[in-house]
Amino acid sequence: MGVEGVRIVGVLSGGGLRGYLVAVGLAGVVGTSRERSLRSYRLFAARDPRVLIGIDPQGGWGEAELVRLMAAKCGVSDDPRCVSGHDVIDPGLTVAALDAFAERVAAVARRRAPVLFGTGHPHRLIGFYAGLADALSAVGCEVLTPAQGRCVDITTRFGLRTCSLEYVRGVGFVREVGRERPGCAPGAHTHSPLPVRVALDAAAAGGGPLPELVVGDHGWVCGAGQLGFEAIGLADTDDPALFVGEAEGTVSVAVPVDDGVRSDYYTPLTRYVLNRACLSQ
Repeated sequence: MGVEGVRIVGVLSGGGLRGYLVAVGLAGVVGTSRERSLRSYRLFAARDPRVLIGIDPQGGWGEAELVRLMAAKCGVSDDPRCVSGHDVIDPGLTVAALDAFAERVAAVARRRAPVLFGTGHPHRLIGFYAGLADALSAVGCEVLTPAQGRCVDITTRFGLRTCSLEYVRGVGFVREVGRERPGCAPGAHTHSPLPVRVALDAAAAGGGPLPELVVGDHGWVCGAGQLGFEAIGLADTDDPALFVGEAEGTVSVAVPVDDGVRSDYYTPLTRYVLNRACLSQ
């Protein structure tokens, strides 16, 4: 079935979800190139902070070890001769990780515990997290929004960028100050762990509740996990930090999925997680 023929009604089962993931490119053959993933593994092995995104790995994690880890966690090829083309994510591994993700969501819902959401992919993933935030808020969890409007200076390949920490429907992200464009979705793409560090520092300094679970991607997950908070999130094949964190116990759950497809394609994943967590949206 092609992407244009995909129409989702209700909540998909595990088998149905696997087929859907492949049909829309969230798993199966994904948009992330093998070359891009291998470059990330090389940079991670060299301890480049742009790829560590807040994780301080304890193991050696050379490039070959990372390829084997990513093959086990995501389903990418472990053949060293495979150096080009598109990467592959095993949809069965995605569904299994979503089940583990849903267990953590259900656990925090049972405790009515405070949670923090944040994304480095606001254009793509705010809707996925916002649906979870709405459901957790409805059952009595406090969805935290610390340090709203606070400035965060983030180093990018274009130099130092001053951003503001913002929240939409309880989901944190950063917006570059003075670079808003009319008609464009809000927020900037970032891998930096600085936004979650600023948010957690502000929550601690304010004397309010701290999150018992941080949900997100990129530096939001790695930065929070490195500070000792339980953290779960989504990660693409070129984001080895979350999977290393999971292997070492810093990150609770990393879900392998292409993080760059259309935002509405993630809606069935939200429904699946809420259904598995016994929550209504």
